[in-house]
Amino acid sequence: MKLKSLAVTAALAASTLGAMIAPSLAQAQAKEQFFPLLVYRTGPYAPNGTPWANGKQDYIKLINATGGINGVKISFEECETGYATDKGVECYERLKGKGATLIDPQATGITFALTDKAPVDKIPLITLGYGLSASQDGNVFKWNFPLMGSYWTAADILIQHIAKKEGGADKLKGKKIALVYHDSPFGKEPIPLLQERAKMNGFELSLIPVAAPGIEQKSAWLQVRQSRPDYVLLWGWGVMNSTALKEAVATGYPREKMYGVWWAGAEPDVKDVGANAKGYNALALNTSGTEPKVMQDILKNVHDKGQGTGPKEEVGSVLYTRGVIIQMLGIEAVRRAQERFGKGKVMTGEQVRWGLENLALDQKKLDALGFAGVMRPISTSCQDHMGSTWARIETWDGSKWNVAPEWYQADEQIIKPMVKVAGEKYAGEKKLTRRDVADCSS
Repeated sequence: MKLKSLAVTAALAASTLGAMIAPSLAQAQAKEQFFPLLVYRTGPYAPNGTPWANGKQDYIKLINATGGINGVKISFEECETGYATDKGVECYERLKGKGATLIDPQATGITFALTDKAPVDKIPLITLGYGLSASQDGNVFKWNFPLMGSYWTAADILIQHIAKKEGGADKLKGKKIALVYHDSPFGKEPIPLLQERAKMNGFELSLIPVAAPGIEQKSAWLQVRQSRPDYVLLWGWGVMNSTALKEAVATGYPREKMYGVWWAGAEPDVKDVGANAKGYNALALNTSGTEPKVMQDILKNVHDKGQGTGPKEEVGSVLYTRGVIIQMLGIEAVRRAQERFGKGKVMTGEQVRWGLENLALDQKKLDALGFAGVMRPISTSCQDHMGSTWARIETWDGSKWNVAPEWYQADEQIIKPMVKVAGEKYAGEKKLTRRDVADCSS
């Protein structure tokens, strides 16, 4: 009986000690807003994934160096996915238990795999310029945020630009447009929009898939040479982009007739091709360069103090800048949530989702954050999880990107009906109930 009594006493003591320690640990952890960072610094997509990841880290370091989010410091942990969906899911499962309240999957395939998990775990997904195009509909996709654009808006803007170049949408009739695309969920996303536009505008659309990672494209460009399209749209990523440009040179296809998505318009895509890529065009979601105040702040408060994540020369490059923008939007969602749920507090996933649904970054706010000239204002709602559908065209002059001044906005008269149909189909398949327009709290 004595032994049993001692065991019970020890167990109670251990339980009491555990109860005392657990809250203190939780309180210690709760002092920081945790951002899991899914990255791919290895493999064929590393040249593009690395500056994107570095920009995200450096912006977190900048915010921490300047006081945090209303005093709340940010912690983070990277997890290498290699751009592989299965590894991305593993990273998500491992990091979500560490207090994750926001995830940037950094890949469309991973986004597809996490879309069903996010509502269960109550962790919002930021998929800036990528992911599931239909997730613009916040009444169905309550946890997905394709901020600043989707592959449907990207494809629509490219067709708008080509139509303008030809002298009007009616001039597209009879034209041949080829889509050379990464044979993955990412590359297939623009196809429904392009098919809709082909029916509307009367152009002939040909689809030319390229097997991942895109190192071997000779058969694809043989098809281009044989069909001789008036324009080629390039939906590539990583090594696929520079390989496509080299094959275009080899087959004699004019680079000025090529238009890439915004993931095919960065320095790694053209630097190995150099002058031979002159005339190649791509979409631009953001500017590049170190002139913006936010880049000067990063150089001063992070790199000049020896805290930079990557080389100093990379600061301000296209994908580095996009990483900075993505991290800024996530941090501003937390800041926005704090306005409602308590400044100086760590926000939960549900609270951050509210912040993402109530972003209101006008030009004055962007200027104050140091993003003047970097991007357009963005404003979201519980129905609209995208907030902005603007982009510009940039052209490679042989040594640098030149961004045209004109902004294009995707045609919502085309896209909204497509989003609604796709959303209803998804909701039906998943047995989801659309959120009532009047209720933005669930």
